[in-house]
Amino acid sequence: MVHVSRVAYDCDVLVVGAGVVGLSTAYAIGRAAPGTRVTLLEKEPGPARHQTGRNSGVVHSGIYYRPGSLKARYAVRGAAEMRKFCAEYGIEHAVTGKLIVATDRAELPRLHALAQRGRENGIAVRELGAAQIARYEPEVRGLAAIRVRTTGICDYTAVARELGRASGAELRYGARIVRIDRRPERGVAVLTARGDVVRGRVLVNCAGLYSDQVARLTGDEPEARIVPFRGEYYELARPELVRGLVYPVPDPAFPFLGVHLTRGIDGGVHVGPNAVPALAREGYGWGVVRPREALSTAAWPGAWRMGRQHWRYGAGELRRSVSKAAFVAAVRRLLPAVEEDDLVRAAAGVRAQAVLRDGTLVDDFLIREGARAVHVLNAPSPAATASLPIGREVARRALGALARG
Repeated sequence: MVHVSRVAYDCDVLVVGAGVVGLSTAYAIGRAAPGTRVTLLEKEPGPARHQTGRNSGVVHSGIYYRPGSLKARYAVRGAAEMRKFCAEYGIEHAVTGKLIVATDRAELPRLHALAQRGRENGIAVRELGAAQIARYEPEVRGLAAIRVRTTGICDYTAVARELGRASGAELRYGARIVRIDRRPERGVAVLTARGDVVRGRVLVNCAGLYSDQVARLTGDEPEARIVPFRGEYYELARPELVRGLVYPVPDPAFPFLGVHLTRGIDGGVHVGPNAVPALAREGYGWGVVRPREALSTAAWPGAWRMGRQHWRYGAGELRRSVSKAAFVAAVRRLLPAVEEDDLVRAAAGVRAQAVLRDGTLVDDFLIREGARAVHVLNAPSPAATASLPIGREVARRALGALARG
């Protein structure tokens, strides 16, 4: 066993995970309580190697999310803060605006409801008729659309690096955790694969794809499990077809936004992602299979119940994964001019989606506390947009645990 001394602490707060949420938490602790010693452990050789560095770089407006939810409140607030942070630290960003486009009559009531939700969340939206779409996106076709002016793009990998530098935390990369020994009356000790022992008074779990596993290592039983979904992207060989960001009307039953078009900060246009089950937590391709992880996912009752509830949706996503022609057909609903040769395979991402035992996909950020521990158990999109407010909330809880210590 790893033993914790009453006096030999390496830090006050031990953060696990150098994605943008973990780094934002370290940054927020430094701002709220200067002098608090923070150590951050990350198994990769650098920051932002998974969800943070593999998303489409969108600074979301917050239009999609249930009014009053953490996602709605933190995304709206976080978008403004992210733009300010990027400006302050010289990080590339732009406010491009986006269109959400209905291509079928059945989508029109959902589009109108989405506009109403946006207004409830305090977001300025403009509803457009079919002829007005071309003013913003000449090659896009639809029956109607919503224009959301405040949506933007940025370089989240650069944001993560800057948060790390500005946090004042000790950043330890290449530090994969193999054991956690928590003593509620004393603190937490973590053993890494290198054989190092790091002792802290409070642990903050921002491990993303492994957040449920880290919670269980700590001794806390999470109410949900991470089920990894791979999002596959293409790059548009003719980026001039798209000026900004173009999204379909999302299905309200799912936390995924559908295949969309995103002009990135580098000027290229990404197309995607779809959402297919990954056979490993870092399963960035069909060829990446980790049997132990796949079996662990399959053993969670919620994974099977989710599959039974949503098999039709899943079948469509799988078809678009294995058939480029099917993927192109989905894109053509928005962008009729696109040809199969216009889409060039790009790097995929994996979404860490928490699923409850009954098969429900957790649709909000999920933060839970244990003795001397704070666990971020669900923080997929729009967590990057919302990372500064999320970090403050997690920091508040961690400092509260420290004060009670």
